[in-house]
Amino acid sequence: MKKNYIFPIFVLIVLVWMCLPENVPLHFKIQKYQINFIINPLSINYNLFGLQVKKEFRTKLGLDLKGGSHLVFQTDTSKIKKEDVNDAVISARDVIEKRVNFFGVSEPVVQTVKTGNVYRITVDLPGMEDVSQAVALIGQTAQLRFMEEASMEAKIATMTPLLSRLTKFSGLGGQDVKKSSVVFDPQTGKPEVSLQFSKKGSELFSTITERNIGKPVGIFLDYFPISAPTVQQKISEGNAVITGNFTVEEAKQLSISINSGALPLPISLIEQRNIGPTLGDLEVRKSVFAGGIGLCMVFLFMIIYYGRLGIIASMGLAIYGLISFALFRTIPVVLTLPGVAGFILSIGMAVDSNILIFERIKEELRKGKEFHIAVRLGFGRAIDAIKDANITTLTVAFILFNPMNWDFLPQFGMVRGFALTLAIGVATSLFTGIVITRRLIDIFYKQSDIQK
Repeated sequence: MKKNYIFPIFVLIVLVWMCLPENVPLHFKIQKYQINFIINPLSINYNLFGLQVKKEFRTKLGLDLKGGSHLVFQTDTSKIKKEDVNDAVISARDVIEKRVNFFGVSEPVVQTVKTGNVYRITVDLPGMEDVSQAVALIGQTAQLRFMEEASMEAKIATMTPLLSRLTKFSGLGGQDVKKSSVVFDPQTGKPEVSLQFSKKGSELFSTITERNIGKPVGIFLDYFPISAPTVQQKISEGNAVITGNFTVEEAKQLSISINSGALPLPISLIEQRNIGPTLGDLEVRKSVFAGGIGLCMVFLFMIIYYGRLGIIASMGLAIYGLISFALFRTIPVVLTLPGVAGFILSIGMAVDSNILIFERIKEELRKGKEFHIAVRLGFGRAIDAIKDANITTLTVAFILFNPMNWDFLPQFGMVRGFALTLAIGVATSLFTGIVITRRLIDIFYKQSDIQK
């Protein structure tokens, strides 16, 4: 095997491994040996230079395909001016959606419901049955405070427990934190929460650390202590790290709470229930079966009409499917029926790219050009049309996804799921149509003397 084929084959094996179904039992017998094992997709869990890397490549399904949890929160608008109630409720909805989205691309459905003078916010969480962490995260105010010792007398400080002494608010709070993220200690590999302060926060933090050298400064979240590190020196760079015996998940939750900010008004959970998929299992199977039939018909048409080039296009389409599905699992994307529709639509566009290329190649062959020249000219002539079509579709996908949360554009999870899978599929089809298909043609026709 030539060396230049080793890397593409390795990548193909990894893609197949990432896209394998989950928990599929495989039983067979070889002579006297009985082989029993379960097929699972690729998962990564290793420690590299003190950095713990953990990733599972599994498919996440949305509410309509898998079900999940339905939460209803009631807002307390008693302390809000009447003219500001609607804006406060919408703001609370946006904060809740932002918090839930930190769990991943989970396509939550967050809506406001008004009954008389009562405002409620409903939250649908796909694929989540144990939502205690999500409920706690959604409802908390997430107020971060840096606390100092109230007494400066050493005798009193020695006799009083540490956390009981940290009762004086330093003036530095969550509003002064610009960004929070999970990092890992390079020495121990333990997760920590990094804080980057605003300009004002950096000045406050510098002053606080300067006057508390050799003393503890407590970090509290809603009056609950998180950490109380002893200040070793003045810190003026505007960055800090919250350390503790965190798990990766605990550090992530803390970072989410700090980043997502406080709710503009109090809310209380009044209903929580698990819900089944809105589409029955039979309908899902029918949809998958119909998609499979459609894909096979596309393969059959391409092979019959274009012959060897059609086989190449089918192979490229299969590789396109593997790359797209691997990306869905890597991000991960929560698949709903609209998301699946976006993926299937992008398959049609991937085939369209190959048809444009093949027709341009056939035009050059009819002019009497040699095959390798026709391929080069065909790709060159088709690429402009392919780019224009795909860029237009990507622009529409960007508008539907609405990453900036513009009010005049749709902001619903299902629409965003369709836009996301469509964008990934179109971008992948652009790569496979131009790069992979060209590479496959070079491989299949390298030693061929066919000139048409």
